[in-house]
Amino acid sequence: MNLKHKLFTKVKLSISKTILLLSLSTAAFSQQKTKLVAVEPGVSLGLATYRHSIISNIQYNLDFTIPAERAKGIAAVENISFNLSDVSQPLQLDFKESPERIKTITVNGKSVGIALIAEHLVIEPRYLKRGVNNIAIQFTAGDASLNRNDDYLYALFVPDHARTAFPCFDQPDLKARFLLTLRVPANWKVQANGAKKDSVADGAQTVYHFANSDKLPTYLFSFTAGKYQSAVKMVGARSAEFLYRETDSTKIRLSVDSVFEAHQDAISFLEQWTGIPFPFQKVGFVAIPDFQFGGMEHPGEVQYKASSLFLDEGATKDQFISRINLISHETAHMWFGDMVTMRWFNDVWMKEVFANFMADKVTEKLMGTETFNLKFLQDHYPAAYGVDRTLGANPIRQQLDNLQEAGSMYGNIIYHKAPIMMRQLETLMGKDNFRLGIREYLKKYAYTNATWNDLIAILSKHTKTNLYSWNKVWVNQPGRPIFDFDMTTNGSTISKLTIFQKAEYSPDRIWPQVFKVTLVYADHSKDIIVNSNTARTELTAAHGMPRPNYIIFNSDGVGYGLFPTDKNLDSNVYTIQSPLQRASVYIAAYENMLAGRSFKPLELLHVLQTGLTVEKNEMNLRLITGYLSSIYWTFLQPSIRENLSAQLEQSVWDAMQQQTAANNKKILFSLYQSIYTSASAKSSMYAIWQKQQAPAGVKLTEDDYTSLALSIALKSDTATQVIKQQEDRIKNPDRKKRLEFLMPALSLDASVRDTFFNSLAQRSNRSKEAWVLSALGYLHHPLRQSTSVKYLPKSLDLMEEIQSTGDIFFPQSWLSATFGSYQSAEANQIVQSFLKTHPNYPSKLKGKILQATDNLFRAQKLLKENQ
Repeated sequence: MNLKHKLFTKVKLSISKTILLLSLSTAAFSQQKTKLVAVEPGVSLGLATYRHSIISNIQYNLDFTIPAERAKGIAAVENISFNLSDVSQPLQLDFKESPERIKTITVNGKSVGIALIAEHLVIEPRYLKRGVNNIAIQFTAGDASLNRNDDYLYALFVPDHARTAFPCFDQPDLKARFLLTLRVPANWKVQANGAKKDSVADGAQTVYHFANSDKLPTYLFSFTAGKYQSAVKMVGARSAEFLYRETDSTKIRLSVDSVFEAHQDAISFLEQWTGIPFPFQKVGFVAIPDFQFGGMEHPGEVQYKASSLFLDEGATKDQFISRINLISHETAHMWFGDMVTMRWFNDVWMKEVFANFMADKVTEKLMGTETFNLKFLQDHYPAAYGVDRTLGANPIRQQLDNLQEAGSMYGNIIYHKAPIMMRQLETLMGKDNFRLGIREYLKKYAYTNATWNDLIAILSKHTKTNLYSWNKVWVNQPGRPIFDFDMTTNGSTISKLTIFQKAEYSPDRIWPQVFKVTLVYADHSKDIIVNSNTARTELTAAHGMPRPNYIIFNSDGVGYGLFPTDKNLDSNVYTIQSPLQRASVYIAAYENMLAGRSFKPLELLHVLQTGLTVEKNEMNLRLITGYLSSIYWTFLQPSIRENLSAQLEQSVWDAMQQQTAANNKKILFSLYQSIYTSASAKSSMYAIWQKQQAPAGVKLTEDDYTSLALSIALKSDTATQVIKQQEDRIKNPDRKKRLEFLMPALSLDASVRDTFFNSLAQRSNRSKEAWVLSALGYLHHPLRQSTSVKYLPKSLDLMEEIQSTGDIFFPQSWLSATFGSYQSAEANQIVQSFLKTHPNYPSKLKGKILQATDNLFRAQKLLKENQ
């Protein structure tokens, strides 16, 4: 049933109540000047603004009875108390569920009829009063965002999903306290925002009472319950609990203590940097199998993807740094987002930019400035460029008219371009002034809500720069600049060196920023600071200097945009001593290839192929192997790929033998696993998996062998046999279920794959979003695209429903997993036809389609150049 039909049914069921409501509202409206707020799906900006002006001091008392059987409903009782200053029109409580789930409603001691209209429980003004009001509701909780599994569940309500579970005022600027009771099976453990006060055994269930929570918006209210293991340790002066379902004793031994230590390090740093003690009553976190995100910052019950926390003996340096960064990110949210919360979700990027920005500072302190700079460049710039270079690019700050569209605000711009912007802002202001401004902001708006404009107003007091004009380009407009240069010489001496900046797309504008260029000579190099705040910047410091062998643009990795690549670097890139400078060159080379500048795909592939042996820095090696795989599968004609495959396979295998660091060997093994297609390679990889005997110096774990089994199934005629054998090797029940889910997506029988894909049209079959995305990756692998291209029209048709029913990252991830490796004219035509036949398609979703299909679009030109 589609969304429009659902809405029509709800309105039809309540038609008589609607007529009564409208007549009452009209009468009330005629006696006062407050604009009547429409009853419409979602939470409109108008409704949110009105409710914020009249509602305060909210207290939720919630009691959930959670049965062991997943199919049974969750009985719930709710009491809401709040202050109300206006009773001139009906009160709207948000509840995105069917009317049958509501059993009774009592308002200020009086039983009232159930009027569930367009996702709102509507309370008539005659039952309300100025001052304190109380609403009691008996209902069956909605399951949509409770993520129920056979023996555990977890509530995940960001951005507006609390209303799918219980009636509430689901908007970020109506913060409240939550007094929670959970009644769960006797052998289950629980965790929530508030501290556990007590637990009472009651036959087959245990009743847990929690302390009243700190003041929170509804999207941060959360709890989990299920069959977990528990570890309790001190984090500073606080006792912290860690719930998890991991069963691998090695992972537990190597990870649990490290997870507690990372939280301690992050809290200590943030307390010192902000000058504000940890702002909530407790520390607690839970590792969830196949969690939708990397993490979610609920105070007292931070949720993490289990695989991000539990690392084994085969983990790379990058994985350890990523775990520190993830934990630091979620911990930073306690100050940025949880204590001070955006007023409306158009500023959701504010909490994410600060979480990323502060997490990077924690990483810098723990790992050193050199590692931090390299990780910052690699983590943020390619991901931000991946959106900003497209025709669907969006600004950091966007317009949001209804909270039901808030999920579309999320993406790589707020997570990756925004930290780049923030680092430029810190450089512009100076670190001390920037920190003073942030501290003032946190103290002024503690436990309340603030906007980006509120922050800019405070920061402006600590700098002479006009932040409002700077903000217009960096925050309020999309896109990136393109840089070019012109160098004239007089003999062997530079007479003029000029940097040019322009917008990649119209309208033309300038991104004020500071970065370095490096002039490289045979025996030394010279750095020049570029303050690029006009379309043309002359580097007077270079005048009179000898002509360099080559120039490294953006050599400090700080500048943002498409920088030129000096063609003289082809044979010299691997002689650059600085890993950061090499990474900046790799990124610029790949971006220039996509833009049709400097390199053709096959040329760049050969340059990167050389680096497989000589690039020793682990993070850089991971970067170039990712680029190489992308070029190989997406930007080479199938015939060229076929002719190249045997030589490239051998080159990667030889490089794996020549690299000495274990992590580098494993990175190259992963690349080999990605690109191999020859019969001899298939035989070798099968033998490695079957005997569980990794190549010399490579450490493979159970997860690695599972990944290898899936790759073998994709590339051979033993799909069912291999996956079933791998399933038998796995002891963890959660990982077994994931493999069972993926099996039909890898079937050799196209009709089985068809049935599996068609099943994804049902929301219930998309409940494990991480599993779905993995399955889509296999369904749409280049080796399967001849039979999967027919899925593309339906994949696009489902987007609006996926936007309305999925979690925040799922729509973009669905598109990326589907279109990410397509290169054919047929696939491109499907996308263009869809956009042409849907001229009024929602703009944010259209933008995401354009972002996800940008490589497909560019491949149409780049493939011709390779012929």
